[in-house]
Amino acid sequence: MAGRVLSEAEASAQVELDSGKRVKVKAANILIKFEKPAPAELIAAAQAQATAIELDLAYEFAPDEEFGFADLAKDYFSANATLSEQAGMLFKLFDTPHYFRRAGKGRFKKAPADIIAQALAAIEKKRLIAEQIAQWAAELGAGSCPQPIKDQLYKILFKPDKNAPEYKAVVEASRATHTAPLELLQKAGAIASPYQFHWKRFLLENFPKGTGFPAITAPAIADELPVAPVQAFSIDDSQTTEIDDALSLQGLGSGTVTLGIHIAAPGLAVQPGSPVDVLGRARLSTVYMPGYKVTMLPDDVVQTYTLQEGRDCPAVSLYVTLDETTLEIRSSETKLERVPIAHNLRHDQLDAVVTEQWLSHPLGRPEDGCTPLGGLAKPGLGANSDSAFEHKNATQPASSLREQLSFLYRLARDLKAKREVVRGKPETFNRPDYNFRLVENQGAEPQGDETVQISIRQRGAPLDLIVAEAMILANSTWGSWMAEMGVPAIYRSQASLAPGVKVRMGTKALPHAGIGVKSYAWSTSPLRRYTDLVNQWQIVACARHGKTAALAAPFKPKDAELFAIISAFDTAYSAYNGFQGGMERFWTLRYVQQHGITELVATVFKDGMVRADDIPLVLPVMGAQGLPRNAKVRVKLGEMDLITLDVHGTVTERLDVPADAATDADEAEDDEDVAGPIAIAVDVNETPEGGGDNPAS
Repeated sequence: MAGRVLSEAEASAQVELDSGKRVKVKAANILIKFEKPAPAELIAAAQAQATAIELDLAYEFAPDEEFGFADLAKDYFSANATLSEQAGMLFKLFDTPHYFRRAGKGRFKKAPADIIAQALAAIEKKRLIAEQIAQWAAELGAGSCPQPIKDQLYKILFKPDKNAPEYKAVVEASRATHTAPLELLQKAGAIASPYQFHWKRFLLENFPKGTGFPAITAPAIADELPVAPVQAFSIDDSQTTEIDDALSLQGLGSGTVTLGIHIAAPGLAVQPGSPVDVLGRARLSTVYMPGYKVTMLPDDVVQTYTLQEGRDCPAVSLYVTLDETTLEIRSSETKLERVPIAHNLRHDQLDAVVTEQWLSHPLGRPEDGCTPLGGLAKPGLGANSDSAFEHKNATQPASSLREQLSFLYRLARDLKAKREVVRGKPETFNRPDYNFRLVENQGAEPQGDETVQISIRQRGAPLDLIVAEAMILANSTWGSWMAEMGVPAIYRSQASLAPGVKVRMGTKALPHAGIGVKSYAWSTSPLRRYTDLVNQWQIVACARHGKTAALAAPFKPKDAELFAIISAFDTAYSAYNGFQGGMERFWTLRYVQQHGITELVATVFKDGMVRADDIPLVLPVMGAQGLPRNAKVRVKLGEMDLITLDVHGTVTERLDVPADAATDADEAEDDEDVAGPIAIAVDVNETPEGGGDNPAS
């Protein structure tokens, strides 16, 4: 800067700039004093001189030792270098730090030749990168995506290096075209497959190293476990390979019945800190999605401990003794044992057979209208036989389970009713669950173009209720037992059913208002949830050591590791559930496309929001605003976006006039996310060179 000296002392001077601003300048920082011309004129002349200076020639004239700008001006121009020439040389020296280094007040030193070469190479590289960015941005703006940007697409969108040229090209193109980055990339053909977009985004955020497992061997169970005197059976979907739980009954007809709840026992072999544990803790849960899953543990490990029919499988068993008539629970006992698994029953094969009517006649008497499936008795199996219960590996006709299932269904309804008393209101199953099947997928990783089938399974179906109530009983019983033993565990609790009160995870045995139990510790899925494996270790300690279990359990009271596991699990489980919900919505929209559905019947559940009656689809619709809850409407669907998973609709017809807009459905069931804008990490509002910070991976 240049200005007029208003006053001057030994150490500083008061200077007035052309703008009128007055500044205090240290005497050491004053490089040139002059009377004429005016400051602005000198600056303009000096800048013109600086532009004309040949840098290589100036470098040649400069001495190897330290020098002043005025000395170099005299060598370069003449011994009588003018004021503007001296000032011009000063500007040139300041503007070329790769050639000349500052050495003090108005003094400089030549940079070594090798340093200059490196600096020039860097400048040239920067220029070429800038040209590359401009070229890529132009291609994006013209509707074509360069391959380097395709290769870095998901990193650019979700975990960008903001100094990378690929990222800068997207930002520049977005600014130039006034188009949102995601839309810009879609138009440019960067996203070839909507399914891959969702899948690769999920992998980038949760499995950056891929979903494969290292080679590992499942450890053997060293314990000599007794074989339980039961014939247990599991109830799962056909796609289930991680069979965690099975049931058994003893004593039917005796007045006292013993219910066995048998849980797969990887915790008897896998120890904290072991290689298998490290894998489980890294993933924390199996990830489910239509047609595919990413398991918490390698398949070889799962198959070692899964409750496979035809095998005596290691298990942690809870035996609950009940009065057969009143269903009053008299006692419970936990055992470590091998359990014979007689049958792996499958929901999808049996839900249509095992109905409330079917179970109400456990002997299957023809006069009661309960003939075997198809109306034909199979020779040699007796009147209570049912062909739907034939299993190739069964050790006995599975149809003999009819009486047991009938009792279990009666017990499940009783347990549910008692929970509802504690809960303060009944649980409602007004909405169905939906099963997705990708035709001919056979468990392979989907590509997104498969034909999808969606079927309905009504919530609260008998088999579903039997399993659900048995698992609640086990989780609540073991939760209370561990608390009595002084053994910490991972609990789920809910203070009340008031709106906004959410389920929390912690290490204290607190009530779960939503379920209606005094305590609740996930323990029944140790092959697919890490919290359950942790709790199984603690339960095993209780079973082995009794009152001294707190001293022997892997996790002690107030163990920081437990809190770390809870925090990590909460984060991962939320992400996995969100992805599962997104994938179910993706395949629902694909189903709509594949079947040419343009209209659907839906039910209003919030202001402006409806839920389709026959498919798992929630969407905002025009014309639903102000309609009462549960109003039936016909909706015309608009365009769908499989990237954002967005679809809108318009009400075309009101189909009913409900007398009562309210229901007893849980408010929590309305807390469903509806797809909207994808949250990407590209910020077009940043300054072009700003930041340079890389988000944590």
